[in-house]
Amino acid sequence: MANSSRSGAVRKLKKGPVKGTGGLGRKALEGKGPTPKAEERTYHKAFKNKQLAERSAAKRGPGGGTAAPRRSSGPKGKATEELVTGRNSVVEALRAGIPAKTLYVAVRVDMDERVRESIKLATERGIPLLEAHKPELDRLTEDAVHQGLVLQIPPYDYEDAVDTAADIMASWKKGHITNAPLIVALDGITDPRNLGAIIRSVSAFSGQAVVIPERRSAGVTASAWKTSAGAAVRVPVAKAPNLNRAIAAFQKMGYFVLGLDGDGDVSLPDLALAKDPICLVVGSEGKGLSRLVRENCDQIVSIPINSAMESLNASMAVGISLYEVSKQRAAQK
Repeated sequence: MANSSRSGAVRKLKKGPVKGTGGLGRKALEGKGPTPKAEERTYHKAFKNKQLAERSAAKRGPGGGTAAPRRSSGPKGKATEELVTGRNSVVEALRAGIPAKTLYVAVRVDMDERVRESIKLATERGIPLLEAHKPELDRLTEDAVHQGLVLQIPPYDYEDAVDTAADIMASWKKGHITNAPLIVALDGITDPRNLGAIIRSVSAFSGQAVVIPERRSAGVTASAWKTSAGAAVRVPVAKAPNLNRAIAAFQKMGYFVLGLDGDGDVSLPDLALAKDPICLVVGSEGKGLSRLVRENCDQIVSIPINSAMESLNASMAVGISLYEVSKQRAAQK
């Protein structure tokens, strides 16, 4: 009779591995499903490559054309430089005379007319040329489509709005400028091409400066430079931390602040303040002047247009208004 059959006997188990788990690991295997694809595993290289491709496609935009100008940020998010990428964009920026810091050219770049012209224009203007490998340009542009050409533009040096207006007024009173001070302030203009066109009009009609608010406003980008057709070199753009406070300061200096709006107090041809120091304020095409800015203006001026047209483009409205002011000033001399 075996020992195990005796009362009180204890069965001794053999040491060593035992096959199977007796079903204990069955639940751990349930619900796992199929193995995820490599590009779906966050730790896998394929996942990172997929993200990179999606970012590049998003920046390339519909049709995969040349990328729009890019900006890199410095401390506290302030723009430190702008990068114009793509052969068409770069050569057009150089043709327009936009100030540039450096022209990056890819090593062994496929030469075409745009590349040759870009290098020629940069050399003539004394802009440094730097060769860089494609991975370096990809990193510099954050994988934008650069086609082997990247133009680095230094940040625009904005003047202070109140100081600029005061200097212009002082120069007029001393006889250094013959025309009465004429500046244009922008309220909510966010398209840099509109800003560039306004700078061009201010230059054409003997204006002395353009004022933009610190926030919610277009800045002097490559697009603004190009649209201004070089006028941005002659007309300073000044920034106001608070546009309403700047307007109040202008008024204390002796400026008449005129707001452009469709529902104005006076029609542009009947403007009686043309010969006086003027700050002309224009709002966005859709919203017009903001409520506070409108309330702080000395007078609201409207441009008579066909009733079928609701409003004019901001840059067009500024051009028409400056022409009328210029014409009245010339007639009064």
